[in-house]
Amino acid sequence: MLESRVLGLFEQRLKKLDLPLGVRLWNGAEFNPTRPSEVKVSIRSPQALSALARPTLGKLARAYVEEEIDLDGDMRATVELGEKLIADDATGVYRKTSDIWKWWRHTRPADRKAVQQHYDVGNDFYALWLDKNRVYSCAYYQSADDSLDKAQEQKLEHICRKLDLKAGERMLDIGCGWGGLIMWAARNHGVRALGITLSQEQFDYVREQIRSAGLEGRCEVKLMDYRDLPESDPFDKVASVGMFEHVGKRNLPTYFAKIFRILKPGGLVMNHGITTNSLDDGELASGIGEFVDQYVFPGGELVHLSRVLSEMSRQGLETWDTECLRPHYARTLWEWVRRLEERKEDARRLVGEKRLRTWRIYMAGSAHAFDRGWISIFQILAGKPGINGRLPYPLTRGHLYA
Repeated sequence: MLESRVLGLFEQRLKKLDLPLGVRLWNGAEFNPTRPSEVKVSIRSPQALSALARPTLGKLARAYVEEEIDLDGDMRATVELGEKLIADDATGVYRKTSDIWKWWRHTRPADRKAVQQHYDVGNDFYALWLDKNRVYSCAYYQSADDSLDKAQEQKLEHICRKLDLKAGERMLDIGCGWGGLIMWAARNHGVRALGITLSQEQFDYVREQIRSAGLEGRCEVKLMDYRDLPESDPFDKVASVGMFEHVGKRNLPTYFAKIFRILKPGGLVMNHGITTNSLDDGELASGIGEFVDQYVFPGGELVHLSRVLSEMSRQGLETWDTECLRPHYARTLWEWVRRLEERKEDARRLVGEKRLRTWRIYMAGSAHAFDRGWISIFQILAGKPGINGRLPYPLTRGHLYA
């Protein structure tokens, strides 16, 4: 009785919205749209109907990852149809997060565990769909026909130019990933670069890459929490690329205060990170925030650009330049999705069905969120003024584009 009622409600919704979405039930029955189907959903059991009774994007993503439903079709069309399917959801784009401070979320052990859950899934898996330098952050496209490899190298160079790197300077990369930035900066700008990470697999990989590239003495990687960085030998320049999303809203003062202390007077920091476009720092509604927290980035928290700028200023860092890269990240993510789709069978053998499904739906959903302007990403260049209050930085941005 309940089963037929839910099916009836779902069929009414499909007819009302007139979506090009086909549905196949576990018993072979099908609901076909009036228009040609772009995506087909296969419901694998009566229990899976709960995701469709009152659908949210989070429920649909969870049902897909847990293999309660199957999705067949282009991933871009899939997430666009998912948004249309919940078009009458009254929750809005954002949901206010709880003010209750969960102290255990961003302790050192919790952060290490969260990073390892996301990154220590096998270097070979990421190699399937990342660029040749394995840069797991927003690329920088300068023309319509840029390849992912080219766009990521352009991003690395863009960061180095923003930091105005000079030969012999000491540079730190907080959350160095697979080492692309520190090795690029050492090779092309003559700096001595240190990268830190909490991922054992990244650490092992970067150490081997440094050795095989002959960059020992110019590059170093450490398995270390940013809070444990010694402050006795400060850096000329600091980069943080795709890491501060893991810091946690309440830890932002600690994070930026640490950066201030490890910078020399006159030093620069470039913080590259994802932000929410909610002025209240709300997480994405329709169950998206809960899904990402459970399956992808445990403890990840996004804040509005205004909060980032405010916290940096409170800790003594003077903002010098801010650049929005939102369209660049949407394109980067869609390129990752395309490359993963091409190597889907290889990915399944490496990480299994559940993790493959997680990354497929997560990256496509993230690309859609950037396209829609629900979330954004900014590169913020700031400095620690010298005793005289000055920052030795070029007067114009010409050096970025020479």
